[in-house]
Amino acid sequence: MTRFAQSRRPDQGPFDGRIEKRLPTSVPIYLVSLEDSRTRERTLTENVSPQGVRVISKRSWRPGEESLITPLTGKFPQVGKVIYCLPEARDRFCLGMEFRDRVVKWASFPAPKARLPGLK
Repeated sequence: MTRFAQSRRPDQGPFDGRIEKRLPTSVPIYLVSLEDSRTRERTLTENVSPQGVRVISKRSWRPGEESLITPLTGKFPQVGKVIYCLPEARDRFCLGMEFRDRVVKWASFPAPKARLPGLK
């Protein structure tokens, strides 16, 4: 048993929630499948955390599929793994992705001036 699990009271259930809070932040990015680099699309994040991101996509992604997430601000690209893909209105999908290599400091990204056309 881990030290965390040992320190919990017996009446508490298993941990169910995020360790780090997600922030509603809209960052313009390029999203590219590592399996097919022709799928590059320009899109936005919906919310971010140091360990992952939720983004909007024009196509459906499979859980486990990996992509390169590159902020338009010129910051370093990150490899993300799709955790979930949910259909949204107007043929859009919301992707929950986690970063496999390192944490991202989203506070260092400047706020976008405008939203991309066609995105809510």
